[in-house]
Amino acid sequence: MDSQQLFLDQFKRSSEAEVLWLKAILSFITQQVCPVLTGPAPPAADELLTGSVWSDVSLSVCVVKRLQENMTATHTLPVSYRPVSVSELVSQQNLACVSHLSWSTNQQRVWVREAELSLPGSKALPRVNLLLIGCLREGRDGEWRLTDSSGSVRCECLSPSPQWLNRPVFLSHWNYIPHNASGQDEAGGCVELIGSPVLLSPGPEPGFAAGAGVGAGLSRTVGVREAAGLLHNRVRGQRVSVCGQVGSLCPLLVVAGTTFFCFTLTEEKHTLPVLVKDSSRLWWSQCVCVGQSVCVTALRVCVLRGWRGNNILCATDQSELHTNYTPTHTPVENTHSESQSDMPPSMMSHVDDDDCEEVEPERDVVQSGVRMKHSRVISYQGTVTEVVSEGAGLYVIDRMVGLCLAYQPTLRRKLRAGDCVELRHVHFLYRPCPDFPSSMLGTCLRSSLRVTSFSRVGGGPSDSTCPGDGVLPRLLLEKNMGVSEYLWTCHLSSRLSHSLVPSVLKQQCVCVLSWKLMEFVWRRGKGGRARRDIYSEMLDEPHTCPLTQYSVDPAVHQYVSISELSQSLQSDCWSSVSLSSLLPPGGSSLTRSQINTELAWSCRTLSSDPQESPQTGETLRRRPLLLVGVLGLPSQSSEHKHTLQLRDGTAAVNCVVTETTEEEGGGQTAAYNTAWIGCLVCVHQFTMVTERFLQSDFPSYQHLDQDKFITHKHCRVYLQFSLDHLHILSPSVAMVTHLRHRWEETGGDVTNRKQKAEGEREGGQTAGRKRGRRDEEPHSSYTAPSVPMTTGPVGGGSQPCISMVFRVEQKEGVAWRNTGAGMEEVEAGLDLHFSVRAAVIGPVVSWGRDPKNGPMTDREIEREKEEQVVLMFSGVSARWFPLLQPGCFYRLIAANTQDPSVLIGCGVSGRSGVELRTDSTLQVRSDWRFHTLTRPLLLHTEREALSPTVLSVSEVLECSSELVCFQGLVSDRISLNNRTTESGHTNTGVRLTMCDQSGRSLHVYLDLNHTPYPPGLLPGNTLLLSAFQRRLSRSGSLYCSYLPVSSITVMSLGDTSSAWPPLAPMMHLGLWGLSREERCTVGQVKGHVVCFLYLQLQWSCSLCGSLYTQSCSSSPCRSTSSVFQSKAKLVIDDGTGEAHVWFSGALVRPLLGLADSQWEALQRALRVRGHIRVYPRGWSLVCDADNDDSLLHFLSCVCSGDVVCRPLSLTCRKHNNQRKEEMRRFSRGDRDFMTRMMTPLHLTCLRINTDCYT
Repeated sequence: MDSQQLFLDQFKRSSEAEVLWLKAILSFITQQVCPVLTGPAPPAADELLTGSVWSDVSLSVCVVKRLQENMTATHTLPVSYRPVSVSELVSQQNLACVSHLSWSTNQQRVWVREAELSLPGSKALPRVNLLLIGCLREGRDGEWRLTDSSGSVRCECLSPSPQWLNRPVFLSHWNYIPHNASGQDEAGGCVELIGSPVLLSPGPEPGFAAGAGVGAGLSRTVGVREAAGLLHNRVRGQRVSVCGQVGSLCPLLVVAGTTFFCFTLTEEKHTLPVLVKDSSRLWWSQCVCVGQSVCVTALRVCVLRGWRGNNILCATDQSELHTNYTPTHTPVENTHSESQSDMPPSMMSHVDDDDCEEVEPERDVVQSGVRMKHSRVISYQGTVTEVVSEGAGLYVIDRMVGLCLAYQPTLRRKLRAGDCVELRHVHFLYRPCPDFPSSMLGTCLRSSLRVTSFSRVGGGPSDSTCPGDGVLPRLLLEKNMGVSEYLWTCHLSSRLSHSLVPSVLKQQCVCVLSWKLMEFVWRRGKGGRARRDIYSEMLDEPHTCPLTQYSVDPAVHQYVSISELSQSLQSDCWSSVSLSSLLPPGGSSLTRSQINTELAWSCRTLSSDPQESPQTGETLRRRPLLLVGVLGLPSQSSEHKHTLQLRDGTAAVNCVVTETTEEEGGGQTAAYNTAWIGCLVCVHQFTMVTERFLQSDFPSYQHLDQDKFITHKHCRVYLQFSLDHLHILSPSVAMVTHLRHRWEETGGDVTNRKQKAEGEREGGQTAGRKRGRRDEEPHSSYTAPSVPMTTGPVGGGSQPCISMVFRVEQKEGVAWRNTGAGMEEVEAGLDLHFSVRAAVIGPVVSWGRDPKNGPMTDREIEREKEEQVVLMFSGVSARWFPLLQPGCFYRLIAANTQDPSVLIGCGVSGRSGVELRTDSTLQVRSDWRFHTLTRPLLLHTEREALSPTVLSVSEVLECSSELVCFQGLVSDRISLNNRTTESGHTNTGVRLTMCDQSGRSLHVYLDLNHTPYPPGLLPGNTLLLSAFQRRLSRSGSLYCSYLPVSSITVMSLGDTSSAWPPLAPMMHLGLWGLSREERCTVGQVKGHVVCFLYLQLQWSCSLCGSLYTQSCSSSPCRSTSSVFQSKAKLVIDDGTGEAHVWFSGALVRPLLGLADSQWEALQRALRVRGHIRVYPRGWSLVCDADNDDSLLHFLSCVCSGDVVCRPLSLTCRKHNNQRKEEMRRFSRGDRDFMTRMMTPLHLTCLRINTDCYT
């Protein structure tokens, strides 16, 4: 009888379907399983393969019976399941799946529902009816593999037993994760064995390992305490069997090509380390778990040189592992129970943040706010709920606890969402990084991680933004940085992947870029910590590792993308402010026109560092902000043409940029170095500016909460920063050249006077860090490989070109002009245009390749004469406006040509005999490039002599020139008109108040109808105003006005959030009144109040300004809103003369010395009568009110009291339209006398100073 019939006879009552299924089982066992067992087998399989005890028939019968035993209905056969070979599973099954033989339909539905409820948004693994039968064998580096004749697949087990190895098994419940699924990177996929396999052959008795000589040496086992004594008395050839409880289990390590792992056996207070490095015993690492009782035989004592020469027990090729071992007898001295301190750490299933601070003692507090803490060693079990980054080893457990596995070797099986894990000897960290959960767990080389339940859900598509290639852990191993720095770097890497890839960077460069940023921000790039001692970390007591101590810095920089920053500033623009807060003090007394004028323009500035200008209610400013992007010229779509742009892959933002000059003194100036164009930079200190523009028609202060009176509003967002606060991550070719020459000229010492001055200002540790960083940048920027970008710097490479060197003499402002008609490639109509008057240094030079900003050569210089040329910029070429500054040298490059005439300007033709004194003009093309020459071959004195003359505000007030170029500090800005032009601009009229260090001020009026809106016109900034017209008003005041050729340049940035102008000069009243010079209009005066001349309190209509009692007194006006207005006039004397000083608005109440409650009561008392006028002690003035008026008597007493007649310190503006003298008539008896008398000095008080008058 053949084997098939013999097999079928074992199941006589089989249907046709069952017969076919049985034949398939027999064929599968014969072809796939038996060849594995009949081949060369380890000793564990010898009994099965000897003689005819087990054949293909007997094995097939055993399989069928085991299948029936594992089914719900044991009398039927699982005909819906088919056996599958390993090769077919690996090659055909491309989706993760689950197979369970005993499931009913309802059980499967419950299982699916529970899986999807545990992880919302995930899908449970689909079920497949497949049977896996094979032999469990040892694989490479200790892995377990399920093998049949077609191949093998890696098998992960929850609690493997040594008895399973080398035996035929049937898997009743398993998951399969293909190689391209989440959590599995190895080709061939992975089988996850849920529960125990069904053994198809009898094995040794429970508690013993399979193999010959089972039980040999077990009778001679010793305890840990006795075996520990053997370590000190090493005997050659001695073998010892030790039993004990596993105290710690270290991960598999590969050092110098040798794979090994360590674990410790404990008994009471004694600990015994065991080293396993024999390749045939590495599979023990999956069978050993912490807290388990084991017995290990045939151990020998060896010397571990890496562990300071200490002795250690080492497994041999004869060693055997017995799990769940119970000794047959226990010595009397060992019968007492273990103390609580000897037990392994208690298992925690959650972490309470309220108790974390108590277990985290603060070790050190430094000035920068960084605290050093000690971690706490705990055990933890939970469920993985999120895979943050597989490559970086970051996960989230139970939705609230972070897990970092980076300090261990990479797991063979990556964790998946839904895995239940058990962590032993893991470090608990509290708030190591503000970008991660406050509770973090970190594993070191003594920690063990065991999966107690495999995930039931399928992993989603892998996130390409996560560093999946393990670059960050490799950098961590090389640099040995702290866990706080590593977590910050991982978060930054994920953020940069979204904002820079693929438009700026390649994905492969993100991790390296993040690491460079971490070294810069944390200032720990030089060497990191001490070298990591792996043996001490695994075996030493007390335990020390990189996770034992960690830093906590709640103020570490926070990276934001440019789009996030812009959107946040725009959304918070109006929501973060109330309109009443935009009004000056006493805003409730302003009229309709005054309110709408004050609201027309406002500004909000925020520093990137909250320590510099702390403000409440700002979500982005809890930590210092960090920006990464490419610095470039303004684009055609940009609304700001006066600025540079910082862009990343999400958006671009305009930037007002300054830099430090290389001249003596190192002051701030506008950005001029074109080498910054195309550099990938990190901006670590900047100011965020939001300008608000509002068109409104509010009737009064009480209507500010009604949005219906707002007709139009919008905002502009941009940044302000200095190039000194940029860190170059990937330099442009021009920047590499610039830094190389700078390094060569300084002889390697770049700690120049500018850096020393900055160090003195910063002081302390921060200055030392900045100096260290600056010392590194010039050298490392061109010697070390930088992070490659996908977008290169502006300009070509080896194409032939011509160049011309020139010096900018004067620059006009950029404006919209009708320059397109008749020009090639330009449409007719309005276009951006500006011109530059330059001095050509030398002839046009031909090059084989673009010289960029290389040093000037002798052939580029012609010292005999300098020709003047006017460079015309229109359209696309107008974007060079932000970097062309007067007094600087540039090389103009025209690519793809060798014709010198291209760069020769054309003159203006005229009639014969007429001498033209105009400069030649040169139209700049869109493909031409400019490179700044910071080291031209010219004398320093010649450069200074040719620089344009820049005046101060005081010099402008004293000079007689009509066109002036001056520099000053913006102390105030107001909007003059509030309308929307055809181009969409509002507030086209602006009045700036400019002042200098002397305190003298000057009004500058700007008409922005025909120019792009210039950012940076903020109080606190220093501006350079070129070609402004100096004019005299009808009242005699001097001011400057904007012309079509005028240019505005931001020279230095101030603290715009709390800008306060310099104090006005101190003036004596006698000299100020007699002075014929009308230039000083604002000054400080100190004097004593002589008498009160006039006081008026009145309720006025907010619309027309008429008297308001119960209603407006003007019949055409039907307004129902009123404002309280006050005016006062007094005489002040400082000993040199007298002056009449006017007070109004919010200044009257402090002048009278009234409290807020008294002032409010006074307003209520005047509601019915509407107004009152008081002449307390005026000369030749009589009060026209009722003498019995109590309110009048009260105000008269107040005005004549000592509270008012007191010394005052005032800041006043002089009236320039008053007459010098006037004719006065005096009567004495019957005679009249006429005489000329000097008119008193008239002043308007701007501010009552708080300083005391002495």
